[in-house]
Amino acid sequence: MGARLKTADARSMSSQQWLNRQINDPFVKAAKAKGYRSRAAFKLEEIDDRFHIIKKGARIVDLGCAPGGWVQIALARGAGRVVGIDLLPVDPIPPAILIEGDFTTPGMDGRLIEELGGSPSVVLSDMAPNTIGHPQTDHLRIVMLVEQAMHFAIEVLPVGGAFITKAFQGGETAPMLKLLRAHFEQVKHFKPKSSRAESSELYLVALGKRPVAE
Repeated sequence: MGARLKTADARSMSSQQWLNRQINDPFVKAAKAKGYRSRAAFKLEEIDDRFHIIKKGARIVDLGCAPGGWVQIALARGAGRVVGIDLLPVDPIPPAILIEGDFTTPGMDGRLIEELGGSPSVVLSDMAPNTIGHPQTDHLRIVMLVEQAMHFAIEVLPVGGAFITKAFQGGETAPMLKLLRAHFEQVKHFKPKSSRAESSELYLVALGKRPVAE
């Protein structure tokens, strides 16, 4: 039956459902046991187990890094330098550099590369926008965020670099896939087991950044 929420009577139905799901989620419990900032850490673990993206000494940019689960995994798997950025403040995760800001701000790409000490070998994005409950508007926000991360990765990654981004099944992914395939040798879909079954989220994994066409 799982654990039950003792204070359910004082909460809305949606809050009760979310809290009960959190209480009974094995990945939430495992994240706490391992000291991970969030259950999302397991998603990056699964992606890297499958595609072997995080190499020893890699330079990594994590877009939308709060609360820091992906930063933790990148460091644990041997990344040499990790810079995370988010609109929200993130508690320190030494030796990563964490910036409170918007990666689309003019000049921020240069700052991120400067903090890294060179171009990133991997760009990560597990970003999701705040939703307002209006499906069409929420969908447009999701697509826009993925596109922004994708264009950032194409701009800053060197030849051979890799890009991972959250996307959503049923979204307007065809134009994004076309652009990614024009700039990367391989583009894969992947849904980690740690992603909730009822969630429409999946990940696009782009490998082998191509040289810029002359």
